[in-house]
Amino acid sequence: MKKQIVKYSHRMNARMVTLNLVPIAVMVFLVWSSCKDAINDPKPSDVVFPDSGISYSKHVETLFSQSCATANCHGGSAPANNLNLERPSYLALTNHQPALVHNGDPDNSLLVWWIDGTKQPRMPNKLQPLTDNQIKGIRRWIKEGAINN
Repeated sequence: MKKQIVKYSHRMNARMVTLNLVPIAVMVFLVWSSCKDAINDPKPSDVVFPDSGISYSKHVETLFSQSCATANCHGGSAPANNLNLERPSYLALTNHQPALVHNGDPDNSLLVWWIDGTKQPRMPNKLQPLTDNQIKGIRRWIKEGAINN
């Protein structure tokens, strides 16, 4: 009789553990699946710059991470021209040598020359060019002081 009670109690414990794990597993799955949608970056063409108050993290970095870093050009372990534009990228962009960004002076910034086609090959290379709005937005960001915001 004692053996039957011990077996029964072990089965009950195992069943209770299983019953407690199911809701936890469901909750973990729901949290994971809901977060997945929240962190997806937009496509490069979805990045639209406002007329002023350009945000590096919201506009510039998002655009570069989608247009430049994901193309395996300026990302990964061996980025082109030693310029890694994977997030976070502000220091890599603003401290690069030769200087790509001249704060307040987009007309003399190599970055602008590359993205508008003044210097060839136009960037992003072998991909859809940036839109006029995006090029003007990057110019505005530089004109506004190329702030990391």
